[in-house]
Amino acid sequence: MQQPALAGDHRQRRGQGALRRKAIYAEASGGLGDDYDFTPPREYVGVYLERRRESGFQLYNTLGIIRGDRSAYARQALENYNFFGAPHVAIIHTNEPLGIYGAIDCGAYVSNFMLAAQALGLGTIPQAALARHSGLIRRHFNLPDDRRVVCGISFGYADDAHKVNSYRTSRASVAETVTFADE
Repeated sequence: MQQPALAGDHRQRRGQGALRRKAIYAEASGGLGDDYDFTPPREYVGVYLERRRESGFQLYNTLGIIRGDRSAYARQALENYNFFGAPHVAIIHTNEPLGIYGAIDCGAYVSNFMLAAQALGLGTIPQAALARHSGLIRRHFNLPDDRRVVCGISFGYADDAHKVNSYRTSRASVAETVTFADE
């Protein structure tokens, strides 16, 4: 598993990173068609739809986006391609022959990456949305064609003054998400 990181801590890289970020954002803003490496969910139903809606509405309320303002929703979604202003992004990808098993391995990696970052005092934002335009991401990060984009993780020191950083999603209880089987 590999992940190129767009780092902003050195002057030369920061300049290159800013140009790359602007180019990615501009292309994504242009209305690209979907280009997933992995089939996205066909639909969200039941509790998954409820959780998705709850999370989205909580985020929009935190940002002052009025319910039903599709234009504002779209602008917020485009912030994925600006990496939400974070100075760094890790692009998580896997080798094509591994298929869905490679993506599952990446999921474990993402969890550990985020926990390690938090232990170091860094904020993280997992971004499945980046996989929506896998070709764009592969092109801008010079990934070979046999790599499949799973997601991105934007990270850096959190801006605690920004209202979005006060937003927290609710969590389902263990009893709601785990089934214990007796032997």
